[in-house]
Amino acid sequence: MGYPLPRASAGPSPTRRAALVRQVRWFVAATITYNIVEAVVAITAGAHASSTALIGFGLDSVIEVASAAAVAWQFSGPDHQRRERTALRIIAVSFYALAAYVTVESVRALFGADRAEHSTLGLILAAVSLAVMPVLSAAQRRAGRELGSASAVADSRQTLLCTWLSAVLLVGLAANALFGWWWADPLAALVIAAVAVTEGRAAWRGETCCAPGVDDGCDDGCCTGGERS
Repeated sequence: MGYPLPRASAGPSPTRRAALVRQVRWFVAATITYNIVEAVVAITAGAHASSTALIGFGLDSVIEVASAAAVAWQFSGPDHQRRERTALRIIAVSFYALAAYVTVESVRALFGADRAEHSTLGLILAAVSLAVMPVLSAAQRRAGRELGSASAVADSRQTLLCTWLSAVLLVGLAANALFGWWWADPLAALVIAAVAVTEGRAAWRGETCCAPGVDDGCDDGCCTGGERS
C-alpha cells in the first residue's frame, strides 16, 4: 500500500507549514520516548519468560526508534524536503529488517524453539501499546499528509504496524496462557512480516498512491503531488 499525500495544488500556508513541522517533531519525539521504554520492558520480560515473541516485539520497538529518528533528522533543519528520500530509504530498510527478524523467529517458534512461558507483564505491555500506538500513528499521519511529507506518513505507518504487532502479541500471549496454543503467535506474526515487506517496498519507492479498495482519506482513488526530492 502507498502513502497518500495532499494534492500539490492544496499546500498549506507558511504559517500552517511551520505548525505542522512542529507537530511532526513532537510526534516523533513522543514515539521515540515511548518505544525506548517499550523496548526495555519487552526485552526484559521476554528474557525472563523465554518469550521469542516478546523479545521480537522489543526489537521491533528498537526499529521503530530508528525510523522515528530518521524523520527527526529530516525535520531537524530547514532543508527537510531535500532529506525526504534518504529518510524514506532508512524507514524502508527498517521495515525489511523487521520482516526478516519476525520471519526467522516465527519459523523457529513453529519448530518448537523457545516456547514462551506465561508473562503478565507482557500482556499488560501489549494492551497499553495497543491503546497508545493508534493515537500516535493517526496524529502523525494527518500532519504528514497535510504537510506533504512521505517520510512522516511512512513513519506513521510503521507506528501503525507496531499496533498490529501489539495485537498479535496480545492474542499470542493470551492464547498461550489460556489454552496452550503456542503456535498462534508465530503464525500471526508471519502475516505481519508480509505486511512489513509491502510497507518497506512502498517506502523505498516513495509511492504516494492510495491502496485500491482502502478508504485512506483520499478524495479519489489515488493522490498526486506531495513534496519529494
